[in-house]
Amino acid sequence: MPREDLPQKSRRPKGPASHPDQRFPHDGPAAASPDRPQTVASAAGQPQTAAFSSGRPRIVALDVLRGFALCEILLANIQLIATGSSAVVTQPMGHWDPWLGLPIFSLLFGIGFALLLDSAASRVPRPRLVLLRRLGALLAIGLVHMLLWPGEILTKYAVVGLLVLLPSTWLPRWAMAGLAAALIPAALIFGGGGPMLIAGLFLLGSALVRYGVIEQVERSTRGPLLLGLLFAAGLASALWVQASMRAVGATTYLSSASSLADLLLVGVYVCGLLVLLRTPLRPALQFVFAPLGRMALTNYLTATLLVLVASHILGLPIGQSLTAAYLAAGTILTAQWLFSTLWLRRYRQGPIEWLWRWATWAHRPPLGRARTS
Repeated sequence: MPREDLPQKSRRPKGPASHPDQRFPHDGPAAASPDRPQTVASAAGQPQTAAFSSGRPRIVALDVLRGFALCEILLANIQLIATGSSAVVTQPMGHWDPWLGLPIFSLLFGIGFALLLDSAASRVPRPRLVLLRRLGALLAIGLVHMLLWPGEILTKYAVVGLLVLLPSTWLPRWAMAGLAAALIPAALIFGGGGPMLIAGLFLLGSALVRYGVIEQVERSTRGPLLLGLLFAAGLASALWVQASMRAVGATTYLSSASSLADLLLVGVYVCGLLVLLRTPLRPALQFVFAPLGRMALTNYLTATLLVLVASHILGLPIGQSLTAAYLAAGTILTAQWLFSTLWLRRYRQGPIEWLWRWATWAHRPPLGRARTS
């Protein structure tokens, strides 16, 4: 069976790649293309694998997408956290659908996982052991987080990663893409989301890396624009189908149609952000979302603590008042943005990201100072 993720010899990368910390949600080895692992030259001029850092630029688009999704997830889940609900996909804010952030995070997680495998393949003889440690550490973090909020998502990510994503690394890329193409529609038809959708999006993200799409994400405008228009057309059709179903009282597949519309809307958002990042708005988008995205794991976990403090200690009516929920979410995100911005001026990655990286590589990495751009 082809082993596209484990090349037999090292070659210097030719295209743009991610910084060593560019992972979902947060840190990890450098982004290399599927067949271009990281090497550095020794004093004798022979290639050697790097210990922890490649010095490659970050993929800013992924940071922005991650930061955007983080904001959406907090807005969606803040009332659930305050009330202790275990639901993951609900409508706590009326008709405003909070489902959008989960697919983006799932896709980014699959991308990060594939980039990590590429990097690990050039550093260690058993790269899948690195992936196993990473998922095991995420499971431990998620189980602790679950004590604070039963609806947290990290445990599901870890379990689905162990059962689906890790075994998929032995598959050729066409099989991985085909499996994603089967799981995503099946999830929408039979469940409206859940672990099956997470698995499909994980595989889709990994396939995008192995087909070289992620290498081009900072270069292309036409691709995201055309794909976004296609998603928008599909979204309009899905909404028309929903309206027709409601008009005739056919509710059997209404949930599936609604989930499909949500997923297409996610595609519109993602493509729209990628297009805007190719415009003069790029600095503003990077300024607002990238710090949050680079420390998304730290911010995701600390948001739970801050919401619980605000609701149970300060007594804010987050679970009962939409206004209080929005104000609290805005305050938390502002505080996290400020903390992330200041922290990243001195350090390369967030504190929880650093611990996760330590567990991943079984070696204490330097926290380091952030690279200036």
